[in-house]
Amino acid sequence: MGRKSLEREIFHKLLSVEEAKKRFYSFFKPKPLGVEKVSLVEAYGRVLASDVFCLVDVPFFDRATVDGYAVKAKDTFRAGEVNPVRLRVVGKIAAGEKPSLKIGEGEAAEISTGAPIPLGADAVVMVEYTRQEGEFVYIYKPVSPNENIMVAGSDVRFGELLLRRGTLLGVREIGLLAASGFMDVPCFRKPKVAVVSTGGEIVPPGKPLDVGKIYDVNSYTVSCSVKDCGCEPIFLGVVEDSFDSIGGKLKEALKVADAIIVSGGTSAGVGDIVYRVVDRLGKPGIIVHGVFIKPGKPTLLAVIDGKPVFGLPGYPTSALMVFDLFVRPVLMEMAGLGFKPTKVLRVKVGEKIFASAGRRNFLAVNLIRTKDGLKAFSLPTGSGAVTTLAKADGYIVIPENKPIVEEGETFEVKLFDSEAKPSNLVFAGLPCLGLDVILEILALKNPGWKIKTFNVGSSGGLLSLKKGGADFAGISLLDEKTGSYNFPFLEVYGVKGEAVLVRGYRRRYGIFVGKGNPKKVCGLEDFLRDDVVMVNWGYGLEERKLLDFLFKGLAERVGLEFKDLVLRVKGYDFRVGSYQGCVSAILDGRVDVGFGFEGYAKRYGLDFIGLTEAQYDFVFRVDRMDKVEVQSFLEVLRSKEFREKVKEKVNGIIVLDDTGKTVS
Repeated sequence: MGRKSLEREIFHKLLSVEEAKKRFYSFFKPKPLGVEKVSLVEAYGRVLASDVFCLVDVPFFDRATVDGYAVKAKDTFRAGEVNPVRLRVVGKIAAGEKPSLKIGEGEAAEISTGAPIPLGADAVVMVEYTRQEGEFVYIYKPVSPNENIMVAGSDVRFGELLLRRGTLLGVREIGLLAASGFMDVPCFRKPKVAVVSTGGEIVPPGKPLDVGKIYDVNSYTVSCSVKDCGCEPIFLGVVEDSFDSIGGKLKEALKVADAIIVSGGTSAGVGDIVYRVVDRLGKPGIIVHGVFIKPGKPTLLAVIDGKPVFGLPGYPTSALMVFDLFVRPVLMEMAGLGFKPTKVLRVKVGEKIFASAGRRNFLAVNLIRTKDGLKAFSLPTGSGAVTTLAKADGYIVIPENKPIVEEGETFEVKLFDSEAKPSNLVFAGLPCLGLDVILEILALKNPGWKIKTFNVGSSGGLLSLKKGGADFAGISLLDEKTGSYNFPFLEVYGVKGEAVLVRGYRRRYGIFVGKGNPKKVCGLEDFLRDDVVMVNWGYGLEERKLLDFLFKGLAERVGLEFKDLVLRVKGYDFRVGSYQGCVSAILDGRVDVGFGFEGYAKRYGLDFIGLTEAQYDFVFRVDRMDKVEVQSFLEVLRSKEFREKVKEKVNGIIVLDDTGKTVS
């Protein structure tokens, strides 16, 4: 493919969802790709291409449904526990055996479950209500005609419609076909769908990550979605952002697949070149590039040589929403399933939502059961977060002309999973190893519970609590003026009166150093040494706030201004956002010291020098305190089991006498 000019291009004309679909379908009308015979062994997950009618009566003969004795029903009418009826046993019939005997009056035949009913018999007495002595059997309970017998054709009759065209064959359908005598069935050819991820930053899972790199998510989620549509995904790998690489991979896709899905590289930025490649691959080319939706504005719909090509956003949650909107209906039609809308629930929105005016907004939501019933709340993470993909129950669609959604308005939630159920407990706040121990105990005691955690920091937890998007939060916020923790911030974040503070525990914070403490660091003063380099935390993080508070104290002790003191600390501007980043910097030898919670130092094999303690508490919404799950959480928090397990599993947590008690 000849390289064309790669100067910056802009979006094609933005279209509404309806206009985009209408335009696309005017160039491509999805339909099944042909019919093939498929053996029953290979038919699971395939789609029937025609109605199927039963070849035989099912069952094929009258058969016993219990172990017992085949009899004439009228011979048992006078039977009872005190006066049993005596019948002569004339034979025995096993399953799979064709009976040669005939039952006359006063006679019976021993019979197994599934065995054919002999001539003359019209009922079966369960063995539990009989007693055999020699050649006679005593009947203690009467039976009526056809009792404990499945009559020939009573399940399915010869010529009866078994399954309709377009049925997705699962375990039960294949069982029915087998019972009706089918060795193979006509199925629609399964469409093959090429899946390609683009981006120089994308790395396959399993390989080591470097700075600026992220693991490929879309290839796997999109492939699963393709299977869910009755199609066969062909994963063609991750392609770097170059015109020739993407062009070569899409040419390969056109040869092996019936449809193509590309994720990433569909916007109009300099580095996003998928749409430029697609429009040069064949006719008619790009049909739609840009839709009035959020997320998903750069959605691309194209047709190349009679095959549909879809360009999805790079963010995983956005990609799945756009897949449901544009790709799923097309693939299901091509597979012969016919489009079946995503399962929806009509629920009220639990918060006021501000949407982007002029665009149709697709908002990922979490379903939470409140005292007023089931409600939908936006997630504290955005469409770019992988946790949004895993923890959202579904999404709502906010119209273009509705910039504000008021609390209490009713919307349809389109579920990501048809079996989705509301969470039993939702946490948002500062992650903690102690919390992990509580939730582990809680999950073991309640294996069916669905517990969601959103690690959004103390401030994010309180904000989520305020709008109702979480049942409780975990916080560790220091008031530098008073030196106290957490309680003052209930008023700061507007939840005082709406939430209660429950005492958690204290956590030891201090200096992280390599094993054996190579630089012989003793305290914070050593951070001022010329031979000691530190790794700091990002702005706004609890660890950064606490460390700066300690540095301010050090500045007073040594007679310096805070700003002058930190200028002397080597590495103060080297910032990370996670404990893994902090620990890796020390283990790699890039720095000598870090700062944080003792539990992480021990977990990653570092030595620890204690400096201070910080209070970690829980904040619960008042209107959720009566939930069984909340009370169960508090019981675990107060329990001896938690005290013992957290001491065993996590260094640096100090459980208090008032742990689990309400403070406000």
